[in-house]
Amino acid sequence: MIELKNINKSYVQGPNSYHVLHNINLTIAQGEFLAIMGQSGSGKSTLINIIGFLDDQFEGTYFYYEHPIHEYTRAQFSSLRNQNVGFVFQNFKLIQNVSIAENVGLPLLYAEQKRAYIKERVREVLKAVGLAGYEDQLPKNLSGGQQQRVSIARAIVTHDPNVGAQADRLVHILDGRLTEDTEHKAKGRS
Repeated sequence: MIELKNINKSYVQGPNSYHVLHNINLTIAQGEFLAIMGQSGSGKSTLINIIGFLDDQFEGTYFYYEHPIHEYTRAQFSSLRNQNVGFVFQNFKLIQNVSIAENVGLPLLYAEQKRAYIKERVREVLKAVGLAGYEDQLPKNLSGGQQQRVSIARAIVTHDPNVGAQADRLVHILDGRLTEDTEHKAKGRS
């Protein structure tokens, strides 16, 4: 499904150039639950931005279902993000002046789903993350943990709400290099 070959990423700030990712080679199979771990500044956010079609300015080759993504148009990237990628941001990225239900339903609205379906799907995923009955609350009225669960609900709204709590595979990144790639069985999964 995803294959990264010799991915390098640099940023230029003034006269300085910063090499953030160094020859990243990574394959992620369809249906695989992968976690990317690394301390702040390790390059994980940059790598996730590339994997999630948020950044296409890098060296190397990225294949999505065996198709090189450098051939995709901006509209195709947008469609891929909307239909195939879910993000849970550290700072939640919730829209503060709309309800929890509206925050969670936003990806489905962008996907032009019917309002009745959106309402039902939002209700299901909020229940799955323990926030049934919070649909009309604003993010500012929730605790940090509750806001995080709203962010998770938004990321799984178009996917299976019963995603396990642990990954099948754990990849560590340090100083822009993959340092460890460990496969394991998550608890309760086979």
